[in-house]
Amino acid sequence: MSAETGRAERAGGAPAAGTQTAGAGAAGTPAAVWEPLSTPRREVYRYLGYRGIVPDETVRAAAEECIAQLAREVTPRQVRRLLPLTRTVREDGAERLVIEGIPVDSLALQKNLRGCEEICLMACTLGPGPDRLIRRASVAQMSRAVILQAASAAMIEDLCDLVNARIREEAAERGLRTRPRFSPGYGDLPLELQRGISRILQMPKTIGVGLTDTLLMTPSKSVTAIVGLVRPGAAGTADGAGGADADPTCTMAGCALCGARETCAYRKEDS
Repeated sequence: MSAETGRAERAGGAPAAGTQTAGAGAAGTPAAVWEPLSTPRREVYRYLGYRGIVPDETVRAAAEECIAQLAREVTPRQVRRLLPLTRTVREDGAERLVIEGIPVDSLALQKNLRGCEEICLMACTLGPGPDRLIRRASVAQMSRAVILQAASAAMIEDLCDLVNARIREEAAERGLRTRPRFSPGYGDLPLELQRGISRILQMPKTIGVGLTDTLLMTPSKSVTAIVGLVRPGAAGTADGAGGADADPTCTMAGCALCGARETCAYRKEDS
């Protein structure tokens, strides 16, 4: 995939048939079918507040029902685009990242992208199905709505991991490694960057995701992220000069970079 090519692909996971792709110029081109979403049960239970323990049989059975229902309703889609990463110096002497003409001031992102000269912007969504199911359950049975929330949260993370793995594979073909994915709202990276990512990826057109006035995405089970690409031995990496090298197996556990990781009840156990 070239640095100036945008691509959206429908990922497998629902029984719905064809996989679709949409680029900058044409939509609806056939694409390779991806593996189904796995919806890790451990993650579902974690979002329900079960840390280190397995819920009882009643909760597990309800979770399975909700996961099956979601699998019938989700329409997973993703879009990603490779872009050059440039840097400038602010008036106070601090470094500033620039993504497609957008100035980004974030010390956390700078650290994450140390040594990178290229990034991949990605956006994923499960479509409007989960929101519909959660709204209906909120009226009829709130406990089911809570489980649907947890299951759909685990499902969108699984989709992000799937896309992240594809990015990593494509980077490896070019002799590059990837940094952990980093989303607006992590650390000091402002949520305002959502506007720029939405514009660059043409998210309303490519995957049907819009932004509210408060920069929340609709459908709500949607994620945007930045993945840095780095060449082993580049300046700023461990095998270059200063800083941690990229882990070639990393797919991103956002908790590791989140400022609230020490107190968040939903952080991943290995973060």
